[in-house]
Amino acid sequence: MRTDMYINGKWTGGSATFPTHNPATGEVIAELPAATPSDVDAAVGAAADAFAEWAAMLPAQRARLLLKVADLLEQRADEFARLETTDQGQPLAISAGFSVPNAVEHFRYYAGWVTKITGLTAPLSVPDVDYRTRREPLGVCGLITPWNFPLMILVWKLAPALATGNTVVIKPAEQTPLTTLLLAEVLEQAGIPAGVVNVVTGGPEVGKALVRHPKIAKISFTGSTAVGREIAAEAGRALKKVSLELGGKAPSIIAADADIDAVIEGNLMSGLLNSGQVCAAATRFYVDRERSDEFAEKMAGAAGSMTLGSGLDETAQLGPVVSLEQLEQIDSYVRIGKEEGAQLLAGGSRADGELAGGYFYRPTVFGNVTQDMRIAREEIFGPVLTVLPYDDPEELAVRANDTDYGLAAYIWSRDIGTANRLAHQVKAGTVWINMPPLLDAGAAWGGMKSSGLGREMGWEAIEAFTEVKSIWTSLA
Repeated sequence: MRTDMYINGKWTGGSATFPTHNPATGEVIAELPAATPSDVDAAVGAAADAFAEWAAMLPAQRARLLLKVADLLEQRADEFARLETTDQGQPLAISAGFSVPNAVEHFRYYAGWVTKITGLTAPLSVPDVDYRTRREPLGVCGLITPWNFPLMILVWKLAPALATGNTVVIKPAEQTPLTTLLLAEVLEQAGIPAGVVNVVTGGPEVGKALVRHPKIAKISFTGSTAVGREIAAEAGRALKKVSLELGGKAPSIIAADADIDAVIEGNLMSGLLNSGQVCAAATRFYVDRERSDEFAEKMAGAAGSMTLGSGLDETAQLGPVVSLEQLEQIDSYVRIGKEEGAQLLAGGSRADGELAGGYFYRPTVFGNVTQDMRIAREEIFGPVLTVLPYDDPEELAVRANDTDYGLAAYIWSRDIGTANRLAHQVKAGTVWINMPPLLDAGAAWGGMKSSGLGREMGWEAIEAFTEVKSIWTSLA
């Protein structure tokens, strides 16, 4: 298990350290170095020095390196999954079945793009001129990643950044840095040149130093809306490029014609995946008033019957939340919900007994929630679900859009026309119809409104890590 930073192809420690904890037990897994401003400067400098060579590398050669990374990551998939589960808490079914395979897929997908990044030629209304464009890398990119899916979300940024010829400095979340450092080992093993990828560890001050560094051309950040606003302001002042994937408060619209029993499982997965620590988690369930009590009671029964336990326990359906701080935030929102008059139907407390040492929170369902309640408006980022009855289907899009967020939405209906009309009306970057959340490297991902700026995945990520140069040639 790597615990040092990775700068210019070398593993380096630091004078000050911070701990990372196993959320299933609360125990310290390891101590890691807290990067200083000079460490950040060294990492950015190394990336800047490596940029010219990496950007000039033949596309086919760069593609082969990314494919080798994918192969090595796949060969060590079990090691990565277990480390991700130990450091973050997600059940092995998620880390081994979703997070690591998705990361492998992204490296292979963007390896395929390396040799296909093209410009265009266009006819101009100017005589005797040949005009064409080319896409060029930006330079040194700062990648700041969250703690909910540390490996997977890092690779969403890293794979297209490297594919397009950029070099990077990575700052993983201080709660979950271990798989990022293990990936740096794999990148080194695959032959990625020194300085192309660098990793600095630490808390918010390290991220601030990276955002403010004058040699950083772009920041790609996934995390809270509050921090994203600060990064956008800093990037705006310096005219840096920025991509932000921020918070969410996703609605799940259950139309009156939906089969309640059939949609419970999909909505449970949408809301409680990774203990609700998902930006796209379905947390606002809009249900026809005549069916809302039935839906809420069945959802509460299903949620309440889920097995909590360490992510390494294959019988566990729900793991811990990532930290004591997050646990306390979730509990504070549950108290707010009860004070506001919402009906607590399941959960509502920290797990006790054998699980008391870890950061476990019982899956919680509130019924009879109103639009103005804080638990229906603010992102909780935990296993807390809210059921909001509606009377008039015409109000659904308005109520679903009555939020600062716009990352994702879910629609459940037997009428495909109704479902698609709602999908067009809801302001969200991604809408799933009659299905739980799925992701693919080829499908664009990102939010509207306070859920972010820009898109990841697909061709959109190639655009996000390149800029267009126009070249005019006189033919006279």
